[in-house]
Amino acid sequence: MKLSILTWLLCLHAGVALAQTGEGPAPQAAFHSILPETPSRRGWHFYDDPLAELPLKSLPKVSPQNVVAAPSNRPELERFRQLQREVEEVRAIAIIRPTEENVRRYMELESRVVRNASQFADLAQRIAWANPDLDPSTQGRPVNASALEAYEESQARTRGSTLAALANDHALIFFFRGDCGYCHKMAPLLNSFRQRYGFPLIAVSVDGGSIPSLPMARADNGIVRALKVAQVPAVFLAQPFTGRILPVGFGVLSESQLVERIMTLTDRQRSLASQAGLFWPN
Repeated sequence: MKLSILTWLLCLHAGVALAQTGEGPAPQAAFHSILPETPSRRGWHFYDDPLAELPLKSLPKVSPQNVVAAPSNRPELERFRQLQREVEEVRAIAIIRPTEENVRRYMELESRVVRNASQFADLAQRIAWANPDLDPSTQGRPVNASALEAYEESQARTRGSTLAALANDHALIFFFRGDCGYCHKMAPLLNSFRQRYGFPLIAVSVDGGSIPSLPMARADNGIVRALKVAQVPAVFLAQPFTGRILPVGFGVLSESQLVERIMTLTDRQRSLASQAGLFWPN
């Protein structure tokens, strides 16, 4: 795999060099679009034949006065609406005329409402305890400290295996300048990330300078202009055999940010490919 990536880079270098001398295609021609062009896919409910014109029947106009609300057979609903109106009215009276009698009446009514709500919450909690499918604490990210620790460990294992699989046919491209302090800070982070997950790392010097921790850095051959890299440090994710190159981010990125962004980028591209009916390798 490393040999194929190196071969891809050499071909890319040759293509860019020809473009700079006017003997080859433009640098952008070396890169494929994110998704290849395919014939449009249309669902079964679309038709090319025009529909026959059918006469439209005019509908009678309905005025708000003619609309009759469906009667409610639930006395609880009517009582709830009545309680809402009562609370609003009593509160408004207490605010406009804050006498002891008015405020006390509002507080008593509010206390009754809170008591009913508390009984509802207690009952809902007991039902959730007895029915895991209704318990929000068992869905998604847990809130318990011990469960959260186990959840994070499981997520880390999943992310690790996914990134290790991506490293088989992806590479990271790192653009830097020798006089950039942020680039010097970012380089060891990328080296650590590369060693942890196995991503090939291609370092490209924008100004011809060097960074001690990146002795195998390459000089810019036109790829900076082709990818429109206007700021360093910059990290891109490349898939050599498809030609896809996606920006991961600019500036100093932590390892957790690299993991999150690469996972998001690949998930997004896989989703787009699936929607277009295309194959996206795992």
